[in-house]
Amino acid sequence: MKSKIPFYYHVLLFLGLFILLYLWDIGVNNRGLDSVFSSLYFAFNIGFFLSIFVVYILNFYTFCNWFLNKKKAFLYLLSIPVSLVIFAGVRYFLQEVVIFEITGIHNYGEKAREITYYIRDNFFFGLPSVILSAVSYLFWQFQNTYKQNQQLVLENKKAQLQMLKSQVSPHFLFNTLNSFYSQLILKDDKMASDILVLSDLLRYVITETEKEEVLLSKEIQFLQNYIHLQQKRFEDQLYLDFEIEGNFSTEKILSSALIHFIENVFKHAKLNNPDEKAIILIKIKEGFLELLTFNYNVGGENYSSTGIGFENLTKRLEFTYIDQFILEKTAENNTFKTYLKIPLKK
Repeated sequence: MKSKIPFYYHVLLFLGLFILLYLWDIGVNNRGLDSVFSSLYFAFNIGFFLSIFVVYILNFYTFCNWFLNKKKAFLYLLSIPVSLVIFAGVRYFLQEVVIFEITGIHNYGEKAREITYYIRDNFFFGLPSVILSAVSYLFWQFQNTYKQNQQLVLENKKAQLQMLKSQVSPHFLFNTLNSFYSQLILKDDKMASDILVLSDLLRYVITETEKEEVLLSKEIQFLQNYIHLQQKRFEDQLYLDFEIEGNFSTEKILSSALIHFIENVFKHAKLNNPDEKAIILIKIKEGFLELLTFNYNVGGENYSSTGIGFENLTKRLEFTYIDQFILEKTAENNTFKTYLKIPLKK
């Protein structure tokens, strides 16, 4: 998860710390006002705080984002000496070069400016910048995760409420469909078969979609039923290649993760032209599922953005799979492609 903290938050934090340092010197260390507010003292303090700020920002947006974000604590620990060496270099440049050119005074004595001693001594002074950036990063990451979780809980509650509104006596619907099936099985077996498919489709929507995870086999059967009924709507003039590659048995998947893409194909694609076939391909291999869709758009229609449904699905994927999934969409000329890759759970 990448941090979305406005940069000025960091600036305000360090301004507060800078003011706190002055108050500490006056109230606790009993430094005189003349000493505390002298230009030389101010210059060296500015150099010191800028050094800490530079390493804080560098660590926050690079090492924390590279390693802590991916829960690689050991690699992050290995990066700390790098940050401390950078701190020593930045501090040396600001205080012993820039400020010396302005004031003619060094902060460190001549022997103390020897490179190995200077770096070793500044490991202690640079450590707060590393600790502060790590704590800040973890805090904001926790805040972002908490907000996302709360938003997902709210959206799930809304979805459940909407589903409850739509569940007008599901048993009545199933019983009615079964009654139709019984009456048609001896008269029109094709119609009876379609009634059975519709019943399975409704049962899945009502009983499975409210779950967090479902069996991949059930999800794929749901897609097959959905496409079967769509073929009836197109009166068998549906030009769509639908393929499933790979084996699956007990793997689990985020519920309703795939139907969004299938619905978009039927909603936006040209499906009645044999020269412009749509493609839906599902691959299961090495513990991952890949879904690829390709279609030609209906004339004049542009749907490079797939709307609120796409945004909600993206949030659900981020919450469930964090950074272990790939989701891409590409609109070129009059075609549209989507690609999804997610890990399967046993």
